[in-house]
Amino acid sequence: MASIRQFEDILAWQKGRELARKIYQSTQENAFAKDFALKDQIRRAVISITSNIAEGFERGGNKEFIQFLSHAKGSCGEVRSQLYLAFDAEYLDEETWRQYHNLCLEISRLVDALSRYLRESDQKGRKFVASTTPAKFNDSTQEL
Repeated sequence: MASIRQFEDILAWQKGRELARKIYQSTQENAFAKDFALKDQIRRAVISITSNIAEGFERGGNKEFIQFLSHAKGSCGEVRSQLYLAFDAEYLDEETWRQYHNLCLEISRLVDALSRYLRESDQKGRKFVASTTPAKFNDSTQEL
């Protein structure tokens, strides 16, 4: 697996960002924009995908990261379910629905693969790696 130094390096996060952009565009148009309940719910769910990946990564421990990845994967399922509702309400044409649905499935697979990798890893996470440079304190303020 390629080295990941920040959450923006995670392919699932990148794909989630792409999906969020597309969902936001679609929910600004036509009748979808007027269905406040579905529009707001699908936006919250798609936001949750990237937010949970980012927050889990920033926690620094694999167990916490895996938990947040589980939330992100759940949000993918929520978005997929809401995409069916949007399609049934004719807010999305079949081609757009299929594109978004497939992107959700891809994100779910990526998140699942990352979770599996982390579970099988011998490392516990970034916060457990010993620092090679000791923290230095400023004597006057006692701040890092």
